[in-house]
Amino acid sequence: MRGLAKLARVLALVAVAAFVLAPLAQAVLLSFVATLPHDGVAQGSFSMINYRHIFDDPRLVASLGNSIIYVSVNVALTLAVSLPAAYALSRYRFLGDRHLLLLLLSFRIMPPVVLSLPVFLLFAQINLLNTPLAIALVHCLFNIPVAIWILESFITAVPRDFDENAFLDGYSVPGFFVRHLVPMIAPGIGVAAFFCFIFSWVEVVFARILTSTGGKPVTMAIEGLFGFRTDVGLVMAMTVFSLLPGLVLIVFVRRHIARGFRIRV
Repeated sequence: MRGLAKLARVLALVAVAAFVLAPLAQAVLLSFVATLPHDGVAQGSFSMINYRHIFDDPRLVASLGNSIIYVSVNVALTLAVSLPAAYALSRYRFLGDRHLLLLLLSFRIMPPVVLSLPVFLLFAQINLLNTPLAIALVHCLFNIPVAIWILESFITAVPRDFDENAFLDGYSVPGFFVRHLVPMIAPGIGVAAFFCFIFSWVEVVFARILTSTGGKPVTMAIEGLFGFRTDVGLVMAMTVFSLLPGLVLIVFVRRHIARGFRIRV
């Protein structure tokens, strides 16, 4: 019976893995297929022509740079704002502090399209449309509440004596943050940065509204590849290529993420 139960679990895991990975495997496979005829490459043959076309198209190359810029700015600004806010919510008590934290989280569940028109009008007045900075700033509105919620729980897990000993040793508040608090809650910062990256990298609503004529990120560049005669192989190649930054990030922060979830639990 144990053998049958183990076999059933293995088959269930294989079925789930196949269900989850099948679309990705199909995308990877199609990215190496010439779905349209090209010079010297027959339609339907396996080649690297789709990946070469990515670097032959300045718009696609620029979209990768735009995405990396706005995601990096977004993660940096989100952590810079969230860390002191999370510390204040964790260490100080004031009227409505818990309600404020819930209010911040409720803002995160608001549909982004609700804010699309006010954000568009505001950024149009300050000439930020069609720039990666515009996407980075608007994404901060949604990432900061989640980052505060994550970091607050990690800071709360640190004993208050840790802060008091550092201040008795003569550290200023900025010095305490840089020399003691940030290394102590590095797993939490890794978790917060990971979620900010994932949200910003795949976000579409504000990317479409704020980059109508320029500064388009990867998501909009992929959408622009669809047309009357879509090169599906190029679309899949661009999709697979856009996954690489996220995979690299996961490789570098996977230990922090796993440790962060263990600490939080």
